[in-house]
Amino acid sequence: MARNTQVAADHHAPPITQTLADFVAKHPSRGWSDAVDHEAHRTFLNWAGCAVGAAQHDTAQAALAAVQVLQPAAQATLLGRHERVDVASAALINGISSHTFDFDDTHLKTIIHPAGPVASALLALAELTGASGRALIDALVLGIDVSCRVGNAMYPEHYDRGWHITGSTGMLGAAAACARLLQLDAPRTAMALGIAASQPIGVREQFGTMTKPFHPGGAARAGLMAALMAQHGYTASSRALEAPRGMMQTISTKNDWPQVTSELGQRFEISFNTYKPFACGIVIHPSIDACAQLRAQGVAPQLVERIELKVHSLVLELTGKKEPADGLQAKFSVYHGCAAGLSFGRAGEDEFADAIVNRADMVALRRKVVATVDDSIDEASADVTAVLTDGRRVRVFVEHAIGSLARPMSDAQLEAKFHGMADPVLGAERCSALIQACWGLGQAADLRALAALGAQASPG
Repeated sequence: MARNTQVAADHHAPPITQTLADFVAKHPSRGWSDAVDHEAHRTFLNWAGCAVGAAQHDTAQAALAAVQVLQPAAQATLLGRHERVDVASAALINGISSHTFDFDDTHLKTIIHPAGPVASALLALAELTGASGRALIDALVLGIDVSCRVGNAMYPEHYDRGWHITGSTGMLGAAAACARLLQLDAPRTAMALGIAASQPIGVREQFGTMTKPFHPGGAARAGLMAALMAQHGYTASSRALEAPRGMMQTISTKNDWPQVTSELGQRFEISFNTYKPFACGIVIHPSIDACAQLRAQGVAPQLVERIELKVHSLVLELTGKKEPADGLQAKFSVYHGCAAGLSFGRAGEDEFADAIVNRADMVALRRKVVATVDDSIDEASADVTAVLTDGRRVRVFVEHAIGSLARPMSDAQLEAKFHGMADPVLGAERCSALIQACWGLGQAADLRALAALGAQASPG
């Protein structure tokens, strides 16, 4: 029986796939400012710390156990672990661990976490091929540009449909980056993008479960495999991104093509990357920041009758879990975020431990948070008032949270964050050496020494 279909598709879309392939294959090495290059190093440093920090988490343990059933060849390093696996599995597991704490980088315009898919694929491939640190940094900048530009064109409609945009664009960034590292020409890079375009990964229903960090890991593996397949002659549509039934028009009702091509090679999306001071969903950060400021002003939890929280509707849509059962769920609870900010003045991974989330005083405090929607408030802001038991009201309005583009984390703060996550896994001395290796990545002859620093010593 024939179907009466109406496709509101753009049949005259520009050649996005080929344009991006030409850009990735032909843009000169370090063809950007020193500021962009430094941001690439900051991005890699932050990603490495996140990956090491969560390497022993149950999420990474379970993924590794599944991978080991396949008896992988020992080709690449798992950060924060002693085991070695094949490159595709290393991309998967490093990608998973880098996002498990929800502490990784964020491109605020699209809320993409760009490094997870791209850096995870690149480190594994660079270790195998002996590529230089300069080649990796070049590929990182270009791969992140691809995923974020495609995200710019589809956000927010694509995200609103339920896609986790980190995974559903990340495989394109990983494919582009790996194609660059493999020195594929523009036609084969287009094929890598085309193969990756059939593999968008991740739906938002998975937020608060182990499968959310699978999305960047799965995207890293998919992009890496797409580039390797293209290298060996595997083909795809040369219009896989932009065609009426290509990836972008299939998974999004919005496709603003100039967002992909405008100032290509002049403006680099990694310039707009930000780094989280709090280990949870980015939209909770202004509320945590405000509650930490209340604490600094002398508002103690035992003095609080209720906390009046006014936020944009997106905040409650994404992070409205009132009674999180564990740390993964608490990362999507603005109620727990407020309780952590007021109780500890911070919200690192320790404050999202299961024991803290279920502690009686934390449960009681988050139940005092009364959240209301006010869409006149930007989604990156929060209006928080502590109503005290003596009747006083203390208000803090946060327009831009710490860690945002307006209040960025310094290099020193990134290093402190790295130590906080990774010292328990590798030890402070080894972490310091790894941090210095990350800062010097662009001058490294190859990635093997850095990867070795990021691995745990073999037991025994």
